[in-house]
Amino acid sequence: MSQVIALLRLLRPHQWLKNGFVFVGLLFGHAWSDPLRLTQAAWAFAAFSLLASGVYVMNDLMDRKQDRLHPTKRHRPLAKGTVSVSIALMLMVICFVGGFALVTLSNNQAPWVFYAYVAINIAYTLGLKHVVVLDVFIIAAGFMLRLLAGTQGIGIEPSFWLLLCGLMLTLFLGFAKRQAEFMALDDGEVNINAAAHRRVLEDYTPEMLNQFITIASAAVIISYSLYTVSAETVAMHGTTKLIYTVPLVIYGMFRYLFLLHRLGGGGDPARQLMTDPHLMGAVVGWLLLVVTILQGWL
Repeated sequence: MSQVIALLRLLRPHQWLKNGFVFVGLLFGHAWSDPLRLTQAAWAFAAFSLLASGVYVMNDLMDRKQDRLHPTKRHRPLAKGTVSVSIALMLMVICFVGGFALVTLSNNQAPWVFYAYVAINIAYTLGLKHVVVLDVFIIAAGFMLRLLAGTQGIGIEPSFWLLLCGLMLTLFLGFAKRQAEFMALDDGEVNINAAAHRRVLEDYTPEMLNQFITIASAAVIISYSLYTVSAETVAMHGTTKLIYTVPLVIYGMFRYLFLLHRLGGGGDPARQLMTDPHLMGAVVGWLLLVVTILQGWL
């Protein structure tokens, strides 16, 4: 049983929440009542879940020595030695083969998205994660590809506003993750342990990351606010009331910053969402309000 638990931890199923980005197109494309597109989005979610787990296993294989220097990552199965390298390799292959098989079976209209996701993550693992700023843009690209899988991949034309808001949000989460790593390693001071754990931290500073986070968080709030009142949005959804969802977005952003700076959070957005009731309330409240408005119930 302990081996099964270790394998599940290696796959990081809680991170599958990130694959919820594939359903955003259904929401803002008014396609949530289309059984075919719902099924296609579910297939895309499943494929990304397997591929993402394969990527996590690959990352843990490559980073197991560095993870042993981290206060929390040293408990990961490969770093701790509870899962052998050979079993991890086998699990990684199964995830990749299974994920690409689902892409083929689902007849997704943008299969290149899934291949690009794996390709950029391989490049990230092999060296691009050491390139300052570009490392976070690659993380953001993974989320953008999920958006495209749930829009172009199922026959929905993605809104430029949707892509812009998604990019700004994922950049914010990426830079917050780097700041959280600083704070977890000797209160944000660059030292031998920090550099040994993640080489790119040598090029970042906490002050620099705070500026990046400030810019990205402001861009999220401004771009989403402009989206809700744009003529294109009003014409598409037939309502001006999406602006009522802006306060929930602002609250969620501020809560995340509070968790980052005061409670040592921000390193794992999926886990943060599942464990913080305020953040969960903001996200669920936003989703319910968006559905209520788009359905014309408000």
